[in-house]
Amino acid sequence: MKSLKKHLFNPIAVLASFLLILTTIFGVLWVLIPPPPKAIEMAAGFPTGLYYHFGERLKAELAEDGIKLDVMETGGTIDNLRLLSDPKSGVDFAIVQGGVADVGKYPDLISIAGMFYEPVWVWYREGAFKSEGGLRVLTQLKGKRVSIGNDGSGTLALSDALLKITGVPLSAIHIEKFKPDEAIQKLNEGELDVVFIVAAAEAPVLKSFYAIPNIRLMNFEQADAYTRNLPYLSKVAVPRGLLSIEHDLPRQDIQVIAPTATLVAQESVSPALVSLLLGASYDILKSYSRLQKAGEFPSGAGLDFPLHVDAEIYLKDGPSFLHRHLPFWTAVWVGRFIKIVIPLLVIFIPLFTYIPAAKNFFLKLKLAQVYEELKALEKNALNPELKEKNLKDLETIERRVGSMKVSMMDAKEWYDLKGHIGEVRERLKLYS
Repeated sequence: MKSLKKHLFNPIAVLASFLLILTTIFGVLWVLIPPPPKAIEMAAGFPTGLYYHFGERLKAELAEDGIKLDVMETGGTIDNLRLLSDPKSGVDFAIVQGGVADVGKYPDLISIAGMFYEPVWVWYREGAFKSEGGLRVLTQLKGKRVSIGNDGSGTLALSDALLKITGVPLSAIHIEKFKPDEAIQKLNEGELDVVFIVAAAEAPVLKSFYAIPNIRLMNFEQADAYTRNLPYLSKVAVPRGLLSIEHDLPRQDIQVIAPTATLVAQESVSPALVSLLLGASYDILKSYSRLQKAGEFPSGAGLDFPLHVDAEIYLKDGPSFLHRHLPFWTAVWVGRFIKIVIPLLVIFIPLFTYIPAAKNFFLKLKLAQVYEELKALEKNALNPELKEKNLKDLETIERRVGSMKVSMMDAKEWYDLKGHIGEVRERLKLYS
């Protein structure tokens, strides 16, 4: 017990214990707030599509900040969602087409931001619809040879949704599910009448259509009806020649319907990566301006999955103070330190307010112990046989009290005790 009391009142032991607790808590918080990974993987799409092209642009931007991005070639949106939701795939991010995902099946996915419009381009051979004056509504597809996108692609999912809401059964069409390159070849050879493809205006794959003779782009005359029934779609105006002035495509002003390509991640994504990806995206999307307005993307509107809270703050207020003024990794480590220090302050600042009270309590405990000893001496004061022992014990108590270190605020209690010790000495002498 005495050994415990000795260490309890030892300032070095108290300081060592405090530092040990502080270090332990700091270490635990350091593990619970990990830094962002230095290597990530993103599911994209076909190399000829804008998903993959955007991923390669993003890869170059992130490399400048020491992040290695691997861009994975996939079949499209459906494949991307499957890979992103599979923890064994190693995929951290994916670009997906708006309106395709069954959100209920992917409760752990969140949106970083919408990146660009992806219109539904319906290319058709002019001769296949010559008697009808061109392709204007999807009901005209009955009996035609139509490629509606390959398995695993967002094109297939969206084409199916459009045909369903139009009331055109797949059995009424000669359906093919070709990949983009195959569909282009078949259309060029006259083996297809219509090709659906969902891609941004800047997607390299669209250039392959330009050289095909006698093809046109469908003008969605019912665009407003589709966007009212399918809220994830937007109506987008495409001026004549926007895709290619040289080939005069489209050959008239048209309107198309477009979902939004969205960058999606796991809910556990590092907030620092969210800021980095959005910052890089702003620079990349400056060149994707043929269909969208300047500054329209990245956007938090028209998303399937909930918007990440840090992405929402970034889109509203821009990068944080640290990321605005410091290099990426410096901002990351400073941010981690701040996130750790704040919880520690929350824990220890209230604790510090109790230190004076605790110190006062322990002082009173010491004084109470001395008063108990003085009480025992007074009790034995009438016994002449204990006179010498009592005086000797009193001297021991007086030396111990004299060696006590007390603050200026506690001096009164200390002097009161010394006065009481003197009174006990007088009584011992009187009774003896």
